[in-house]
Amino acid sequence: MTMQPLILIAGLLALGVEGSQPSAPKPVAAPMRELPWGQLNFLATTDTHGWLGGHLQESQYSADWGDYISFTEHMRADADRRGVDLLVVDTGDRVEGNGLYDGSAPKGLYINDILQQQDIDILCSGNHELYKVPTSEREYNQTVANFPEQYIASNIDILHPTTGQRVPLSRRYRQFKTKNQGIHVLAFGFLFDFTGNAHNTFVQRVEDTVKEDWFQQAIREHVDIFVVIGHVPPHSPEYQAVFSTIRSQNWDTPIQFFSGHSHVRDFAKLGDKAYALQSGRYMETVGWMSVDGIKIGGKEVDAERGMKFQRRYIDNNLFGYHHHSGLNASTFPTERGMNASLAIASARKSMKLDKVFGCAPEDFWVNRAPYPSPTSIFSLLVDSILPSILTPADSPAKPRIAIFNTGGLRFDIFRGTFAKDTTYLISPFDNSFRVIRDVPWDAAKKVLPLINAGGAGIRC
Repeated sequence: MTMQPLILIAGLLALGVEGSQPSAPKPVAAPMRELPWGQLNFLATTDTHGWLGGHLQESQYSADWGDYISFTEHMRADADRRGVDLLVVDTGDRVEGNGLYDGSAPKGLYINDILQQQDIDILCSGNHELYKVPTSEREYNQTVANFPEQYIASNIDILHPTTGQRVPLSRRYRQFKTKNQGIHVLAFGFLFDFTGNAHNTFVQRVEDTVKEDWFQQAIREHVDIFVVIGHVPPHSPEYQAVFSTIRSQNWDTPIQFFSGHSHVRDFAKLGDKAYALQSGRYMETVGWMSVDGIKIGGKEVDAERGMKFQRRYIDNNLFGYHHHSGLNASTFPTERGMNASLAIASARKSMKLDKVFGCAPEDFWVNRAPYPSPTSIFSLLVDSILPSILTPADSPAKPRIAIFNTGGLRFDIFRGTFAKDTTYLISPFDNSFRVIRDVPWDAAKKVLPLINAGGAGIRC
């Protein structure tokens, strides 16, 4: 047992792993805002979509899941020294979007073992965990099984993979007391009103869930704080329904919401002593939230201290992690973090994700360039890619219309190396075209405008 750390470090050095992944660019030094500590503090991720290896072409997001694990361990130790508490949360969509998840057969072969090395206190499902039967069953059999106390599914059921009976995906809520101060926490975990799930899963509308007897009983508990995590945007009717229902029974208890799904850094005030934080996407951001002025066990707090909610967004890179932990390249990596980095590097190597297919002559952007424009990825698709792959040899002169969901292209192409992993970053989905031949032009030309209008103006 005493040899394990030495073997681990030797393996990491053999793969060239010093913290981030071997090919990850080093972050550039930049001014840092300090993290405000409160009585209860949170580190939050969302919409990681398999990006546990970090961003290998963007230095500001180049840390990997192992680095985040090391950071979390150090911040927990800091919380212990301060006599405060730290919770780690994740709000779903951990799958689909990166070769680390999509490049294996079956998909997700490696990622759950890597994910579970992080000590997460509260997590929930996103919509991407529910699109396909195998994905949702893997979520139930592996992720929920790995986090039996921490995983919360307040409004999701699943057909049990063995018995076929409808059961909750996981527990409906969780009550616990924090390590250092004994703060009494009651946590829920929601998914927005999603209807595109596979036939083996069931998503109850949030507005209906809050009327359930179990929810009504839970919100009548005398707790110090409610923590509501969810794959739900901050400015949403679903969260307003949760907030209003809790407030109907607990008018003064603080409520901290954590959001996901819309892939942006976001923040919202839902009401007095109730705020929602969203931590971006793709392991670009780790959200930091601190809450001060909590009445623990009903005890009054210092009037000067008052109730305070503060947030920061941490770029996922080692420069920031070193700064906020007060450590450096030699003192920062922990055994558990390095083990996760090794597992990521090993998985990437086994799937040959660094195999080079070619070079991109310039950057092509999803959001940072308008469409149409020379550097828009959608212009590249429309002007170059689709004409080359949708021209049948038997009728090259026949006009065609190709309709493509822009959501199918999920990330930018950067100038330089175009590798196997890049294909999954851009479009991780299994794509195919349905062909309708010999459609009259007068009818065909109306289809795309009608789709983009959401069906408005259709006459039956």
